Amino acid sequence: MKYKLKYAKDENLELLIKYKLKTIYEYAENLSDEEIEKINKYVKNNVLKQIHDYKIININNNIVGSLLVLKYLDGILIDELYLNEEYRNKKIGSSIILDILNSNKIVYLWVYKNNKKGTKLYKKLGFNIIEETVNRFLMKFSKS
Repeated sequence: MKYKLKYAKDENLELLIKYKLKTIYEYAENLSDEEIEKINKYVKNNVLKQIHDYKIININNNIVGSLLVLKYLDGILIDELYLNEEYRNKKIGSSIILDILNSNKIVYLWVYKNNKKGTKLYKKLGFNIIEETVNRFLMKFSKS
C-alpha cells in the first residue's frame, strides 16, 4: 500500500492526542494514577505545541496514522509513528522508516523494551541500542 504524508492541521489535534496516548499506553506498564495524569497533561501540551511538525499518514485519502520527526542531537528523531490497527503488519511502517533512513544520515528513536516486535524490526533495519532506561531503549541508525 502506498502512503502519502500531509502536514497536520489544527483540526487533527484530538486525533493526534489519541494516537500519542495509544502509543504510550500500549507498552507502558504499571503506571500509577499520578503518572497517568502527568502523561495525559504532557501529551496534550506537547501535541498542541508540535502540531505543525506532525504528518498525517494517508492511504486512499483515509487517515491511517501519524508521524512526528524532530531534529535531535546530530540527526533526527522518529518521535512517533502510529498506525491504526488494521494498517499494521502491512509493511507501511517499514516503508516510512526506510524512506526516512534513505534521506537522513543519522536517525534516532525510542522504543519500549517490551515492544519486542518493534525492537527486532529496528535492529534488522540497522539501528543499534545506544542508551537504556528502565522501560525503553534509545536506538541509533548511522549511514556508513
